[in-house]
Amino acid sequence: MYITEKKIDVRYAETDKMGVVYHANYLVWFEVGRTDFIKKAGFNYQSMEDEGLISPVLDVQVKYKQSVTYPESVIVKTWIDQYSKLKTIYAYEVIKEDGSIAATGKTTHVIIKKGSEKPVRLDRYYPEWHAKYLELSEK
Repeated sequence: MYITEKKIDVRYAETDKMGVVYHANYLVWFEVGRTDFIKKAGFNYQSMEDEGLISPVLDVQVKYKQSVTYPESVIVKTWIDQYSKLKTIYAYEVIKEDGSIAATGKTTHVIIKKGSEKPVRLDRYYPEWHAKYLELSEK
């Protein structure tokens, strides 16, 4: 399985009054991991958006296992959990410095033309991206 890793230093602003990372920031970390995964696969969201396509999140699942506090660092591991021409499900693990898992999650995405709600097929718009994702999801 192809897995990328992205280090994130916890910023003080990401914590609540108890000094614990606020739960919604894990979703930001998932996005950081996902965009890093896409970049390391050889692609980027910006070129897609320049062509009038966007990739909204349809579903998010997060399981919180341990607190993360400032000034810790974490590693966000990202991989493709499921892939089809119309939908990609990314999976994530947020790993603490001691190697324990702080959170796990998944996000589900489609690609649509801006102003539309109908998904488009990745293989028709980006055949190279589709081929790479097939390869990466099979590993």
